[in-house]
Amino acid sequence: MNTLLSIEKRNAVLLKMAVLLEQERNAIIAINKTDLEAYNGDDISMFDRLKVDDSKVDEMINAVTHLASQEDPVGIERFSFKHENGMQVYNKTASFGTVLIIYESRPDVTVEAAGIAFKSGNKILLKGGKESLKSNLKIVELWHQALKDHDASTDWVEYMQFNRTETQAFLEKPTQKVDLIVPRGGERLIAFVKQHATCPVIISGRGNNFVYVHKKANLEIALDVIINGKSKISACNAVDKVLIDKNLPNKEAFIKSLISKLKASNIQILGDEATCEFDEVEAFESDDIWYEEFLDYKIVVGEIASNADAIAKINKYSGGHSSVIVTTHEAEAKLFMENVDTAAVYHNASTRFTDGGQLGLGGELAISTDKLHQRGPIGLQHLVTNKWYVHGDGQIR
Repeated sequence: MNTLLSIEKRNAVLLKMAVLLEQERNAIIAINKTDLEAYNGDDISMFDRLKVDDSKVDEMINAVTHLASQEDPVGIERFSFKHENGMQVYNKTASFGTVLIIYESRPDVTVEAAGIAFKSGNKILLKGGKESLKSNLKIVELWHQALKDHDASTDWVEYMQFNRTETQAFLEKPTQKVDLIVPRGGERLIAFVKQHATCPVIISGRGNNFVYVHKKANLEIALDVIINGKSKISACNAVDKVLIDKNLPNKEAFIKSLISKLKASNIQILGDEATCEFDEVEAFESDDIWYEEFLDYKIVVGEIASNADAIAKINKYSGGHSSVIVTTHEAEAKLFMENVDTAAVYHNASTRFTDGGQLGLGGELAISTDKLHQRGPIGLQHLVTNKWYVHGDGQIR
């Protein structure tokens, strides 16, 4: 087990990483280009997540710089108690130990996840996808350089070049202690990890996010929220389903306007019985489509009878990630937000804000759709467990 580094040393490593990312910017982009050229899949969302350009390198630099400026999440007192026998009892935050993150295609995760784990005193094992191997290895090389420059062990950030069989073997019989696993990817990856892991797993689950346009909606806001929610199809916080209240005034004009805007962005529109009567809306074959996360230029637009029905539908079909009500009616918004069972609930705002940086955490390891131990974006302050410190002078029970 690695001995916890001082907060000064952890911050110094993070700031050095920012310098190295800037210095090696062109090299990272050039190496990533070889990963992009070698990618032979037809998954447009994976290709989008794989790509590293100048703005993505800027985000990486901002992530580690911001992490260095944040408070140390380790050793924070959460509770204290003076026992009648004189013992002083404290409960404080403590590092997990070793965190394994398994992820697909996103080289920026190699910066952000490792940074969050390292700042919170954890060793991180990175298991990226084969499609981003060269990009990831280059970034890990920079991590090791930053660690060595500050006399810290390169063991803090380790990259695992395992194939599927080797990964399964490691999950079932780890060759080193692992305290927490975070799979970030599709449902197949998550099911694979849950099936084989022998330690706690935090599920960074699917999106399949809903927008409910209530009968008292501001229609301009509704259009903006839906179109923005579909602006990055590869994101887990993208919108896949739109429910329109059947009693919405000017419903027909609104749906036509929505169709026009979606079509301008080349988005395929699927509809239920009520909405597939409109031009450009295709009927879907099965209600199973309500369960699907698309990660594609595709959206379902349907009609719903009421707020209560919208809540029930979202709770049945969504991925537990994000949901929105668009309404000017405060009581209806409150009802929706308190009863929809998703990690983030929005009133008149886009699901695209479900992101650690956007919600004030400075970054995220993943977005959890589990309820234990953290829901939604997992930031620096969530990658800790806790420990009891009890000081006595010979007390016995």
